[in-house]
Amino acid sequence: MSWGNELWDQYDNISSHTHKGIEFLDKYGSFVRDRCAIEIDYAAKLRRLVKNYQPKKKEEEDSEFTSFQSFRNVLKEIGDLAGQREVVAENLQQQVLSGINLLSKNLRDERKKALQEGQTLTQNLQAHYGALERAKRNYEKAYRDAEKAVENYQKADADLNLSRAEVEKQRHNMNMKCAQSDDAKNEYANQLQKLNRLQSVHFETALPDVFNRLQEIDEKRTRGLKEFIKGAADVEASVAPIISRCLEGIVKASESINEKEDSIKVIERYQSGFMPPNDVPFEDLSKMDTNSQHSSNAVGGTNVNHMTSKGTVTANKLKKRVGIFGIFGSNKNSLAPDGMKEDFSDLPPTQRRKKLAAKVQELTTKVQQEQAARDGLMKMKGVYEANSVLGDPMTVEKQLNESNHNLEKLKQELRKYQHMLEQATNQSILQQSPKSATRQNHTQNGQRGSRHSNGSEHHDHHHSRDGEDQPDDAGSLSSSSASPESGLGTSHTSLPGSGQGSASEQINDDHFYDPEPLQPLGTCRALYPFEASSEGSIPIKDGEELHVIELDQGDGWTRVRRMNEWTEGFVPTTYIEITLFVDVEGVDHLYVNIDNKAEQQ
Repeated sequence: MSWGNELWDQYDNISSHTHKGIEFLDKYGSFVRDRCAIEIDYAAKLRRLVKNYQPKKKEEEDSEFTSFQSFRNVLKEIGDLAGQREVVAENLQQQVLSGINLLSKNLRDERKKALQEGQTLTQNLQAHYGALERAKRNYEKAYRDAEKAVENYQKADADLNLSRAEVEKQRHNMNMKCAQSDDAKNEYANQLQKLNRLQSVHFETALPDVFNRLQEIDEKRTRGLKEFIKGAADVEASVAPIISRCLEGIVKASESINEKEDSIKVIERYQSGFMPPNDVPFEDLSKMDTNSQHSSNAVGGTNVNHMTSKGTVTANKLKKRVGIFGIFGSNKNSLAPDGMKEDFSDLPPTQRRKKLAAKVQELTTKVQQEQAARDGLMKMKGVYEANSVLGDPMTVEKQLNESNHNLEKLKQELRKYQHMLEQATNQSILQQSPKSATRQNHTQNGQRGSRHSNGSEHHDHHHSRDGEDQPDDAGSLSSSSASPESGLGTSHTSLPGSGQGSASEQINDDHFYDPEPLQPLGTCRALYPFEASSEGSIPIKDGEELHVIELDQGDGWTRVRRMNEWTEGFVPTTYIEITLFVDVEGVDHLYVNIDNKAEQQ
């Protein structure tokens, strides 16, 4: 079916329809243009987002964690996604939008030509209609004049009063009018034949050709729109595999996160290497007079342990304290560019060993590089000595001497740091004293003291060392309190003298009585509820007030006692806010309290 046959009389409607069709094509072109702008803006915002969230310099130290590495990979993939959106916008502009503009221009030109031709054909037909109408009006006028002339002649011929000349005049007028009427009739007939032939050609051939061309223009416009929509989808599909790989990269980055590995790295970064302090021994005041030497030793050890328990701080707190009290002191050790001492003695043992090992590795690499440079200079000198044409050997002599000097300096520095590392390693090995074994030993000693206090059979020094005495049910204490959060193997939960044995029992090196309850160092308030899940710990409620018996000794646990009770145990240091008494360790409590609050915030 064609427009020329079916719509032969719908010229105006066809003209309007083709105009609206081309306008619709232009509208789709505007849609593609706006989409390109959105794609470009989206890509720019993605790139700005990636730039804003790039790790800062101060965050580089956290780059070793898998979570940070994963996030960096995610940012890289998002940047690649932004690039693909830019590719989509560029291809839409080049392949779709430019094609739409070109097609729209061509269709407008073809439609204009077709409409002009149709208008010409219509004007020609209208002109023939006008000529036919004029010929018909002339014929009608000539016919009426001929009829009137015939009537006048008949009247004159019948009238006997008129002369023969008058009658001849009327006959001549009649013949002339009849001849004019015949001529007008023939002209009208000719114009009618021409119009019919033209009208037949116009509506059967000429105008249908114009309509058919307009139909082709409209179909080309529709077909072009179809191809452009499909082309836009193809542009999107062409980057889909790359976008899919970017998404796969994001998934792979998420799968690379290892919480256990990050936890180990946290240990490696912050582990101080300090050993937890031993339990505080019991001081039997009744033996002070009889055994002054033993008492003096016990008191001395107790003072040291009390200082250890009251002055327990983390490595960072220790650094702050040393920095404050060392303002006016002389600094015999030079500082490195990063503000640390050259031998890293201001760091905890484990961190110092890591820094020294890294320094040794760095110096080893520098020594190897300097050796390679020196070997190259020596080879160059040998070549110059063998063939003086190539160069003067003395030109590299100065560089060679300088290289030897630098190499010797690096080797000395390397030996110095290797010696420091060896000393730090040996010192760490010597200081390794398992806290669990010490606590278990103290627990066993406490058990022996309890048995003696309860009047059990006295065993000699060698007997108790062999471990042949068996604890009774009433006086036995748990020996499984060797975990870091435990410390109740020697828990002071009973008053001295509560046992039924004699208070004058001899205290051997391996025997201790149950110590008296420690005096509180201060108070604390629970910031969060804590459910005790391990031996030696006690549960606390949010906002609960407790006495502080022993401060955190580097293991993250603080020993507390309930108000108006003898229940003691360990709770996480980060779960409480500590306020020490003013007369406890003078200045030390100030830093512990301030640092503890800072950690909570």
